[in-house]
Amino acid sequence: MSDAVRDSEIAAEQAYLDRVYVRLDQLRVSAAEVEKAGYNLARVGNFGALVERDAMVYHAARRRRALESEHDGLVFGRLDLGPDGVSGADAAAVAPAVPDGEVRYIGRLGLRDEAYESLVVDWRAPAAAPFYRATPADQMGVVRRRSIRSTGEKVVSIEDDLLDPAAAPPSMAVVGDGALLANLSRATGRGMKDIVATIQREQDDAIRSPASGITIVRGGPGTGKTAVALHRAAYLLYADRNRYESGGVLVVGPSDVFVGYVSRVLPSLGEDTAALRSLGQLVEGVRATRHEPPPVAAVKGSLRMQRVLGRAARSPAPGSPERIRMLYRGELLSLDKPALDELRRTVLGLGVRRNAARAKAAGHVLDALWRQSVQLLPAGRQQKREEFAPDIAERSEFIQFMRGWWPVVRPAEVLAWLADRQRLQRWANGVLSNREITTLAESIDADSFSVEDVALLDELHELLGDPPVRKRAPRDPFQVAEGVREATTYADRLAAARAQAVERPDDYRDYAHIIVDESQDVSPMQWRMIGRRGPHATWTIVGDPAQAAWADAAESERAMEAAVGTRRRSTFTLTTNYRNSAEIFAVAARVIRAAQPDIELPAAVRSSGVEPVEIVTDDLRTSVTEAAKTLLDQVEGTVGVITPTTRRAEVAGWLSDLAPQRLQTVGALDSKGMEYDGVLVVEPAAIRDEAATGFRTLYVALSRATQRLTTVGTRPF
Repeated sequence: MSDAVRDSEIAAEQAYLDRVYVRLDQLRVSAAEVEKAGYNLARVGNFGALVERDAMVYHAARRRRALESEHDGLVFGRLDLGPDGVSGADAAAVAPAVPDGEVRYIGRLGLRDEAYESLVVDWRAPAAAPFYRATPADQMGVVRRRSIRSTGEKVVSIEDDLLDPAAAPPSMAVVGDGALLANLSRATGRGMKDIVATIQREQDDAIRSPASGITIVRGGPGTGKTAVALHRAAYLLYADRNRYESGGVLVVGPSDVFVGYVSRVLPSLGEDTAALRSLGQLVEGVRATRHEPPPVAAVKGSLRMQRVLGRAARSPAPGSPERIRMLYRGELLSLDKPALDELRRTVLGLGVRRNAARAKAAGHVLDALWRQSVQLLPAGRQQKREEFAPDIAERSEFIQFMRGWWPVVRPAEVLAWLADRQRLQRWANGVLSNREITTLAESIDADSFSVEDVALLDELHELLGDPPVRKRAPRDPFQVAEGVREATTYADRLAAARAQAVERPDDYRDYAHIIVDESQDVSPMQWRMIGRRGPHATWTIVGDPAQAAWADAAESERAMEAAVGTRRRSTFTLTTNYRNSAEIFAVAARVIRAAQPDIELPAAVRSSGVEPVEIVTDDLRTSVTEAAKTLLDQVEGTVGVITPTTRRAEVAGWLSDLAPQRLQTVGALDSKGMEYDGVLVVEPAAIRDEAATGFRTLYVALSRATQRLTTVGTRPF
């Protein structure tokens, strides 16, 4: 293909793109005018006009935001269809390249011209499916598929796939070697690059899987699992917006680093309503980033902690009174520790949560004291229960006793109790070994929660319940000061009431769809935590068993089954590694196959001709610094420095002066799901030896690079 033909084809696509952006500007102006006109309707003054104003303003503002956000890379694909693929309704108003065929342009947003003819087909629409699903074996009516890459409003390159050579007319130009491999060779930038322009058929099958039930996506490094999960979120919101926007979509990732990495993908696909959370962010008011050492994580993540925490949540608070003594009509009423313990068991045996049962507990104590008074006092001096209870309940000594014996306790307080080894020994007896009890007690830090602690806090919240609170009158959003309110219209008040009605609490627990990425690392206790966020949800679960850091796969599987339920399942396996060059993936494959010789791995589809570099040195700091500088010179995009978990801060300090916008230092566990142009793995042998599953963690670290891989250590791996 000559440069002249390529330039001619680019010029033709540029002319079409210019037309699209002119129309985009027109629609922006139109949306702004509709929004303004909606506000003007309030001047009519009647109820119907105010309601109409609300609807007009809401929809116009939403449309305007969508048009403003979808600018860069708005159009990324073109389909040239033969007669068998013609639909008419979605055809662009341009001359078809195939006689009796049609042209469709695919983009991030659907657009039509003034005559309501299609300019761009939304990538999620059924008419766009052939762009992702057509193959030479099943062309779906597609003769030529073109990938269009642009910067701003300028087309910079095009790549074609000729799917049906027999149907292509002699005049049809075919440019490049194919969109996918060209796309893979480019720098990724700091945020995760969405794959909307290069989704392959096996990925698209998973993205467009039926919404109901559970969709499970398995695949090795570089197969696009995370991108598939995020594009599935965008697809579901597009296909059934009423259901998934009102109920909400929750995306759960392994770390804060990962969530920040992918946070720009959904907005770039036209969706900004999904909630992205790491495992350390799922509990309101807690943001944990620190990981426990593997022995501690194994204890805190096990389902056995459910029994330990259950016992702790039912136990007396440290320092609580062990008896109550009260003088009543000359007689001493007294309940000792065994009697109080029996009352506690009775109350909690009713199935109520501890914090919600405080009033019941007080009632049981009053009952026991009243029965005692009946036994001690002669018949003429006895009171009925309904007379006795208020008399005793209002006494300051009884109030003080109840505050100490049945205080309102919060999850963080109960978790802190586990640091007392003697107490923990009682709660964990027959559940944990002595070594595990010591390990767990020493790991508790009430001032610094770990990611593994967050699931324990959520479990304790489930056991304890919320403390009772007084109902407060709804806040008046228009109150300026005491006795002073803004001047408002009826529609203003209606809109404010509607906003309060749809606002989700921080601890929202009724999502319509939950996506779990890197699911192979979710511990059983974390599965219980995630499951509480969507008791009626549909699910997308993405992972790779070969990368699992959780040792007991069977226990994790049981916990996942309990969380997601018995809904219908669709399973998809991604088999092609698009991220790594064959040279890079060979190093990662060597590590995993040394431990699991029969494991099935994805196939890397491209070769770069550049072999990874292994450096063994006695001067680790100098070698790491020099290797990082070299990688920054060799690649245009990002460089990830992956370290043993315990050395991340130290290595980050060594590299603090190097290109902060392009270089990121992460611990090996936090590297999951990440992608960099160049990767420097520090002390790979130490990463492998950090835990029993350390070889899997090293496998992950070695498979994060798209272009260059360097390892630096004090011993070979």
